[in-house]
Amino acid sequence: MPYSINANLPDAIKNNLPEHAQDIYRAAFNAAWDEYKEPTKRRTSETREQVSHKVAWSAVKLKYIKRNDKWVKKQ
Repeated sequence: MPYSINANLPDAIKNNLPEHAQDIYRAAFNAAWDEYKEPTKRRTSETREQVSHKVAWSAVKLKYIKRNDKWVKKQ
């Protein structure tokens, strides 16, 4: 289920990530959702949604880091 806007993201994302990080998460999730449509494209038996969330978090962690329970942009 791709996300058309940040307001549709899971509460854990909306309530913890800054707006820009939410944009990154949403874009990465949607791209992974398309890329891993076929089970043969996935390395494990994880669902399409599980893989897409992992990809999205990895994308966020390239630009953001969690400090004192708050996600901040890396220097």
